[in-house]
Amino acid sequence: MTQDTALAILKTGTNVFLTGEPGSGKTYLVNQYVRYLRDHDIKVAITASTGIAATHISGSTIHSWSGIGIRKSLTKRDLDALTTMERLVKQITNTDVLIIDEISMLDAGTLDMVEEVCREIRRNHEPFGGLQVVLVGDFFQLPPISKFGEPEAHFAFTARAWSESMFEICYLTEQHRQSDAELSSVLSSIRSGEVLETMHTILHSRKVATHDEQLEATKLFSHNANVDEVNAERLAKLKGEVHAFDMSHHGPKAKVEQLTRGCLSPEKLELKIGAVVMCTRNNPERGFANGTLATVIQFESMDGYPIIKTRTGKTMTVEPMEWAIEDGETVTASIKQIPLRLAWAITVHKSQGMSLDAAVMDLSRSFAYGQGYVALSRVRTLDGLYLLGWNDRALLVDPIIQEQDRTMRSQSDSAEATWLAKDEKAMRERQEDFIRHCGGKIHIKPSTVVPGEVVDVPPHAKRLEEIRKQYPHAYTPWTEDQEEKLQELFKKDKTIGEIAKEMERHPGGIRSRLKKLGLTD
Repeated sequence: MTQDTALAILKTGTNVFLTGEPGSGKTYLVNQYVRYLRDHDIKVAITASTGIAATHISGSTIHSWSGIGIRKSLTKRDLDALTTMERLVKQITNTDVLIIDEISMLDAGTLDMVEEVCREIRRNHEPFGGLQVVLVGDFFQLPPISKFGEPEAHFAFTARAWSESMFEICYLTEQHRQSDAELSSVLSSIRSGEVLETMHTILHSRKVATHDEQLEATKLFSHNANVDEVNAERLAKLKGEVHAFDMSHHGPKAKVEQLTRGCLSPEKLELKIGAVVMCTRNNPERGFANGTLATVIQFESMDGYPIIKTRTGKTMTVEPMEWAIEDGETVTASIKQIPLRLAWAITVHKSQGMSLDAAVMDLSRSFAYGQGYVALSRVRTLDGLYLLGWNDRALLVDPIIQEQDRTMRSQSDSAEATWLAKDEKAMRERQEDFIRHCGGKIHIKPSTVVPGEVVDVPPHAKRLEEIRKQYPHAYTPWTEDQEEKLQELFKKDKTIGEIAKEMERHPGGIRSRLKKLGLTD
């Protein structure tokens, strides 16, 4: 599906799952839609599944926005408590559109909790309390992870909220990031599950002996231990005094350990002037967020707190912050630390969503589906890729996701065919109805068309015309004879493309009709 078609669908207020390969323009399209919403005075909440991902879209985590925090389940008491939080109630009731980015890392249980909170606070029994929900991501990226002792995490598309919300699948097929054909071929091979010899040849051509061969490139590792080792090495090479900051804690041991495991800052943080760091908490008042990269430029003379300079040139002092577990309004356990960590090297997990000019990566200890795919797709070109090594696991993706991906591509094809078949005037009316529903403003532009003047054809109409030229019978009703011919071709093991070409119909329409006839799932 093209970006123009997906944007047109979004503007109608339909719930959408926006997906596509890395570099297909998902973030760009989301930013376009956000500008459109704000231009029409429609209130939008921009969130993501993780703190680092939230920084890439200048948003907050869905956990923070919804008020669920670190909860793994919601009791009636929890819901009652959330509905009494004035700030939270105002925030959710004043929202018209909810965007959740990097949906691959959000587990089904969390999505269901967010949906329940929205319904309860908005006092509306429709899914998500009547909000338009836009989920963004690629399930070939990193999956949701459950910590030791927790129930197994499941993909968001298995959630009750997903099925009830009737998400329209918009699968973007254009490529905007990788301009390198060889790198694109590697990523496509991994995605399809076809690990070819040519792919290994390409990867071998990018091997390096040590991570120091490319000193300024970001270092990506699958394990925290490797990240810590590289960061310690780089810190030791800096001249100057070490400034150490110890974590303080309060509360029962088990809860304190839970907080410590979930905290991205170490229990003992050691820094020097010149250290590359990453912020580990959101602090809008001070101007940094979870994932902000910076360099330590000095330390305060009075308290000794670090002063950092971000990549955007902003300078600020970073003071200790608190992580807490609350029961209603009571804090049952807490820890306090400077919200920073060393960041010459980071894990593949924390790199998701980034676009890098160059990266040195070690995938020889990859242990999860998608790790290698995520790491390799961070760089824009093959010239920016430096590999220390990789194992077979690094080149594998989850078979469940491959099957789900085929289904979603088919659903997207059908959606594109259906939406493009709609009358342009009817589409515009639906979009305006959504603006009115949200209490937004419709901008009526005065006509500047001169009689006889040739007017540009809208992208929507252009795409519709392209499909009609390629598939002349794409939007004509099915007859009994045509259905019989379809079944006959299908039984001859013809591919969808071959059937579409012979019957002059869009592949999405072929898939939909086969499903309706009970020939496919």
